[in-house]
Amino acid sequence: MKKILIIYTGGTIGMSKSDKGYIPKLDEFHAALDRIEELKNPGMPAWDIINMDPLLDSSNMTVKEWNEIGRVIADNYDAYDGFVVLHGTDTMAYTASALSFMLENNNKPVILTGSQIPLNEVRNDARDNLITALMIAADERIHEVCLYFGGKLLRGNRSTKISATGLSAFISPNYPELAVAGIEIKFNESALMKPTDKPFRLVLLENVPIGVIKIFPGIQFTLFESIMTESLKGIVIETFGTGNIPDNGEALLPIIKKAFDHGTILTVCSQCPQGTVYLGAYETSSALKDAGAVSGYDITTEAAVAKLYYLFSLGLGRDTIKARMEENLRGEMS
Repeated sequence: MKKILIIYTGGTIGMSKSDKGYIPKLDEFHAALDRIEELKNPGMPAWDIINMDPLLDSSNMTVKEWNEIGRVIADNYDAYDGFVVLHGTDTMAYTASALSFMLENNNKPVILTGSQIPLNEVRNDARDNLITALMIAADERIHEVCLYFGGKLLRGNRSTKISATGLSAFISPNYPELAVAGIEIKFNESALMKPTDKPFRLVLLENVPIGVIKIFPGIQFTLFESIMTESLKGIVIETFGTGNIPDNGEALLPIIKKAFDHGTILTVCSQCPQGTVYLGAYETSSALKDAGAVSGYDITTEAAVAKLYYLFSLGLGRDTIKARMEENLRGEMS
């Protein structure tokens, strides 16, 4: 029998109503788990659960919590066949992306899931998400960090949240779904990561200063000059289309050049969920490349942020980080 470790970090799945809205209530969550007879079915994998302390709304997740989750997985890596991380939906894609880089040479299923409705509500999506995530975590075909939600298994670092209220809250806009759970769980085996024979190791992330700038019509780039200091290690800039900025971007270019000279890595992503960045395809994006920016191609903003944290935490030089930001390390870009 396969053995799975559930890591409960908080989030809607284990929350209950209070005078101040939904809050985590550990005892009520465990009582709700105990009422799910399917979890005791012989066809299910055996499982244990570790509760993080404190339990968090995922909007409060930080690099510190990513490291704590990573340590739990690393400390228990040899004792379990797979892992299920119960997590709030707001930053689930960020955590999935971070873990995909932190867990180097991972050969085991690490499945993040949660719900839009708490488990102890009469009508909820938590039960099916949890049961299916456990079954997938016991499947020997999975060798990567994934996100399971609303009947779909996605590569963790390709996922992004698209709905605050829908039960199918996540998509993978630039990579195929890894599996679809209908009457049967059908895996897209050609899309899955292949196993590796290299030794597993955990890379803890340093909380280096990283920023995200979203371009919008009428943006005044000079307002960002004050944050482009030597202490800022990385910037993800969400541009229009394939990497375009407005004509007044001439005001941005000296700022980017100054940040680049200070050692800041600027990665260009697109605001469009689907498609890829092509720096130089248009005149309005060529200047970004000339100023030292690197292309994120079809990477999500969540994965770009996590990747910057990871590469800086390896202690690499600026030129190496620039080059590796444009390389596919964990299936995060095409």
